[in-house]
Amino acid sequence: MIKSTIRFMAIRNIAFSITVVLTLIGLGALFTKGLNFGLDFTGGTLIELQYEQSANLDLIKTELGQAGYADAVVQSFGASTDVLVRLAGDSPDLGNEVAAALRKVDEAARFEVKRVEFVGPQVGEELRDQGGIAMLLALGGIMLYLAFRFQWKFGVGAIASLVHDVVITLGVLAFFQIPFDLTVLAAVLAMIGYSLNDTIIIYDRIRENFRVLRKTSLIENIDVSITQTLLRTIATSLSTALALLALLFFGGDVLAAFALTLLVGVVVGTYSSVYIGATVLVWLKLSVEDLIPPVAEAEADDGRP
Repeated sequence: MIKSTIRFMAIRNIAFSITVVLTLIGLGALFTKGLNFGLDFTGGTLIELQYEQSANLDLIKTELGQAGYADAVVQSFGASTDVLVRLAGDSPDLGNEVAAALRKVDEAARFEVKRVEFVGPQVGEELRDQGGIAMLLALGGIMLYLAFRFQWKFGVGAIASLVHDVVITLGVLAFFQIPFDLTVLAAVLAMIGYSLNDTIIIYDRIRENFRVLRKTSLIENIDVSITQTLLRTIATSLSTALALLALLFFGGDVLAAFALTLLVGVVVGTYSSVYIGATVLVWLKLSVEDLIPPVAEAEADDGRP
């Protein structure tokens, strides 16, 4: 078994150096460029258009760009004939202006403006704050769960891994100035769950191997555990990445940021489960004694079965 084991922990120091560099780059992008918050957070106008026939979203976006609305977000809404257009601005006549601009570019276009709504920056700020609170609560709940389910050292390792994933992912979004809206926020939260699941699989195998591989060291245990779960990790990550690549290239502009965020999260989440979540256990010197319940220790001291 040992001969077929991949020695992941042998390069943990090199991996940690790479982690530090990537994290600093991510933090630098966040502090220098900042996130490019979309209309969900900054406020803007939402316009619903109803076409007589199925609408071509790419064509509508191109026409809006030609009309001077290059930053417009165009997405389908319910039926294929219903279209939502999101724009920066709070003019009460913006809906009519957009409709006139579209008809000027394409006189054959047949549609009507169903509704025009303005989302103020105060609402956007509340969404941003609530999204941040939701992320912090998710991280706190995860740490409590792992501390209860496994042991507090596992909780520290999982949180360190998730913080790394969030910083790197947000750093990529900030560096390339990808619009950060509610869809992307949902992708970040989904990425946290994905990365956590991968980490728990490895943690559970490490705990089980403490009972099976009693004479091996912690580092050997971790190497064996990661190797045993490697095929499952590759299969899950690869299948998820293929689905996200399909969304990225064929899902249109609306799903592009969502798919890219999750794709980055899958890559860094797989990496962090091995070289952060597991490495932290080495630093904290996890031992088999840490996994023995206090009651069992008291009973052993009393000499009772």
